[in-house]
Amino acid sequence: MAKNRKKLGDILIEWGVIDSKQLAQAVEHSSQSRKRLGDVLIELGMVTDDQVAKAMARQFDLEYIDLTQHRIDQVLIEQIPNDLMLRHLFIPLSKEGGRLKIVIHDPLDLDMMDLLRFRLNIELDCALAPKGKIKAALDNYLNKVDSSIDHTIDEIHRSIDASIDASMDKSIDLANLDASKLDDSSAPIIKLINKIIDEACNGRASDIHIEPMADRVRVRYRVDGVCIERDNIPKQLQNVVSTRFKIMSGMDIAEKRLPLDGRIKKSVNGKDIDFRVSSLPGYHGESIVLRILRPESVLVGIQALGFGDRDYERFQKIIKRPNGIFLVTGPTGSGKTTTLYSALQVLNRPDKKIITAEDPVEFNFPGMNQCQIRHDIGLSFSKVLRSMLRQAPNIILVGEIRDQEVADIAIQAALTGHLVFSTLHTNDAPSAITRLVDMGVKPFLVASAVQAIMAQRLIRTICKECKVEDPSPELKYLKLVGFTDDEISKHTFYKGAGCKRCSGTGYKGRLGIFEMMLMTTQIRELAFNRAPSNKIRQVALASGMNALATDGKLKVINGITTVEEVARVAQVEGLV
Repeated sequence: MAKNRKKLGDILIEWGVIDSKQLAQAVEHSSQSRKRLGDVLIELGMVTDDQVAKAMARQFDLEYIDLTQHRIDQVLIEQIPNDLMLRHLFIPLSKEGGRLKIVIHDPLDLDMMDLLRFRLNIELDCALAPKGKIKAALDNYLNKVDSSIDHTIDEIHRSIDASIDASMDKSIDLANLDASKLDDSSAPIIKLINKIIDEACNGRASDIHIEPMADRVRVRYRVDGVCIERDNIPKQLQNVVSTRFKIMSGMDIAEKRLPLDGRIKKSVNGKDIDFRVSSLPGYHGESIVLRILRPESVLVGIQALGFGDRDYERFQKIIKRPNGIFLVTGPTGSGKTTTLYSALQVLNRPDKKIITAEDPVEFNFPGMNQCQIRHDIGLSFSKVLRSMLRQAPNIILVGEIRDQEVADIAIQAALTGHLVFSTLHTNDAPSAITRLVDMGVKPFLVASAVQAIMAQRLIRTICKECKVEDPSPELKYLKLVGFTDDEISKHTFYKGAGCKRCSGTGYKGRLGIFEMMLMTTQIRELAFNRAPSNKIRQVALASGMNALATDGKLKVINGITTVEEVARVAQVEGLV
């Protein structure tokens, strides 16, 4: 008979790491996001990855290994294929008696264990360690001399020097190369592109920017919403690098005068990742941007978005209403898509029909009918919206309300019994009402159809590995965010000192700050009477809406972020 294992949550409660209320919250979030309980507890900041790994070791009666204190056998690790260790995230510890002892992070992945036994042709004994520490150990101990971008660029230069006559001008060596005919002799170019993509994915980047300058090609990664310069590619590689990206993404390599769009699907560390690629002609050549699309990034669950308890309860009530419009506003990159997808995941049940109109469809989810907007063939938002209403949906997602025609159809859908989600580009929640009226939507329709409007931004969170007390935060930023002298003396502030895990920035990961405006009777009257947005804002704040900066201030008090970050992102001038 199988041994009855103690549950992970019960072990953590027994150790005093979490309480029963936190466990219930994590279990609910786990069922919504379809993630394992341990991962959810870490995401919510209730436990560390070490605590989860130790609890799982206790649960499965395995040894816990502290990889920061354990010496890795370099000879043994070199006997195992690097790609195998990177793909399945394991480290060999010792080998004796015809058995190999390895450290893993997931004792439930039995398929992986069977595959390793087959590939390595040996019986295995397992120990546990956190996933992040296994990744860090592999980075430290694997021989990655030839994996750096710098080394690859040097290799390209050496191949150029070896293949070009010394009398030839090297400024034209690769500038005129036909990249569509890349072969084995061009392997360093292919390797360079692959290294750039792999490094960006492993470094948690959301975008890769390849930007031609007058004398170089700049490579930048966007990490946690901030662009970081990685390296410079020699100018003579510009054409072949941009053409290689266009080949991979299915673009027309002969067209260099017009903007182009494409997609790449590539395996990175054993995971298939999609990239949305954009090419834009510029003065010094074509700028290439790759948007890294990770499905898990939009499946974080509602609780992990960063809501406070009050806003979380409001959000849950709004998305479960039978009809009306719920608008999410904010600039590009503020997490609007993630918020709406998190809401749809909660509502995505067999008894509900969900149809989306998106431009473009970034992520595919089972159970939803997703429609790609294609302006080149006349498939616009308005045409799709009219057609989808004949499909009898319960819930509709409109990627963005861009004009009066789309707004009118969305409002009519809301008034005829549909729940409509959409986004709008405004600076704050009250401005969305005046924006719709300015588009030409009749004020009485806005007042009756809109149920709630939520503005949001993404702020970087302090790295948990190097979080320290900040004895002297900038007074200027404290005042901007709204701290009084009494509050400054009463609260403790924190910052990130900078470590390897956060690349010295002091920040790792992002959370949302929100201002959620519910359509009360008074606000509906103001909308009906075409009141200015500042008047609507005053009433919304008096009705209990938290401003963006106020929500950010609460996260500073809770030690989640810094005042500098809130002042950088939030509309501090909107404080009342």
